[in-house]
Amino acid sequence: MLFVLFRQVVDCMTEDTKRTESDYLGSRELPAHVLMGIHTLRAMDNFPLTGRPLPEGLVRAFGMVKGACAATNRDLGMWQNAPEKAAAIIDACREMAEGRLTQHITVDPLQGGAGTSTNMNVNEVLANRALQLLGHAPGRYDLVSPINDINLHQSTNDTYPTALRLAAIWAIRRLEDEVVKLQESFQDAEKRLAHVVKVGRTEMQDAVLITLGREMAAYAEAFNRDRWRLFKCEERLRVVNLGGTAVGTGLTAPRQYIFRVVDVLREMTGIGFARAENLVEATQNADVFVEVMGMVKALAVSLHKVSGDLRLLSSGPDAGLGELRLPARQAGSSIMPGKVNPVIPEAVSQSAMLVFGYDATLGFACASGSLELNPFMPLIALCLLESLTLMERSCRILREFCIEGVEADEEGCKKQLERSTVVATALIPVIGYDKACTVLKQAEETGKSIRQIVVESGLMTGAEVDQAISPEAVCKLGH
Repeated sequence: MLFVLFRQVVDCMTEDTKRTESDYLGSRELPAHVLMGIHTLRAMDNFPLTGRPLPEGLVRAFGMVKGACAATNRDLGMWQNAPEKAAAIIDACREMAEGRLTQHITVDPLQGGAGTSTNMNVNEVLANRALQLLGHAPGRYDLVSPINDINLHQSTNDTYPTALRLAAIWAIRRLEDEVVKLQESFQDAEKRLAHVVKVGRTEMQDAVLITLGREMAAYAEAFNRDRWRLFKCEERLRVVNLGGTAVGTGLTAPRQYIFRVVDVLREMTGIGFARAENLVEATQNADVFVEVMGMVKALAVSLHKVSGDLRLLSSGPDAGLGELRLPARQAGSSIMPGKVNPVIPEAVSQSAMLVFGYDATLGFACASGSLELNPFMPLIALCLLESLTLMERSCRILREFCIEGVEADEEGCKKQLERSTVVATALIPVIGYDKACTVLKQAEETGKSIRQIVVESGLMTGAEVDQAISPEAVCKLGH
């Protein structure tokens, strides 16, 4: 969409509304006022792939990384004769980090060149914004250069992976917060449904008694485990190769810069970033993203499993299990009146399935690096950041639109309990296995309930049977 609008603007340009920029391949015309430059224009021509904008978190992270680089260069005296230029560059970086320049990053998320197009789009926007802050028109690169000033002592190969790590940490923190809230919503459901005894099932067959509360508690514990996985995986992302420039050797960067820039980034972000001990290795390899993505996929597995259970437990409502009532969110059919589908668990399951695919794609991309660099960093970034966003939103809608309003069909659970043979298993500690088998056979032959046969046979009183299948007895560990 941005590309189409840009083309419309270009078609309407006059000599007074355009500027010309040049690079190694030649010259191109752009609208005079735009903050992007020739490198961005070529990338827009070359990579009309997804048609989607770059993840906002990555753009903002780039602003923060570029700001740390600029502040380090300023402190080392790189612009000592032009302090106003240094201030304008740092202010422009701050604006990008705050999200105020995101709309000017117009390259496609998928691109060749290991992310060079993204880095150059960022460099051009920051340079032109700094020029505006200094009172000059965009394109005056003799005053502020995208390469010589904004990209000073940097490379795509160290700024892009560092920005991705920062963006991922921000996203993981947001996701962790949503996972905690989802866990707490299941814990609330555990309390609300603790008194509802129901048939527990293994391999889709009636097995033993359980409570709806105990099932909710199990879901809560699964998400608690996911929460801790996410918390721990952040530390994997704090080791960065910033300062390593092209291949990790620090080519073109002063030694003082290499040893200070990560410290500045840590101070600016409040995140405990550390420079990789082996910058060459950290530039070559992307396996850390595979590890982090594995944690995200584990959450997707939990969400998919739980969503499937919710759909099954709420099936019916008349001809299915019908043990749970999910909040009605929308009409479910254009032909069947009164039908309400479990749309929230279905949507969450689809998000999880997409993350499974992203995980496989990311792993393949990380394994496809060659020699000193992984050229598929844009695909890695897209898969990871998209997955984190999907999981954050999925946890939120599952909590807000489903779990917070879930209810039990207590009468339905009771009816299933009365006609189920699993009650016999609960009575084994009192009447023994052999007698339980006899009672079960009689129930199948006569159509009577287990409770009725046990009471009529004098094996237990009605009160004793009720106690044996009470929520307290069902949930007690052992007997």
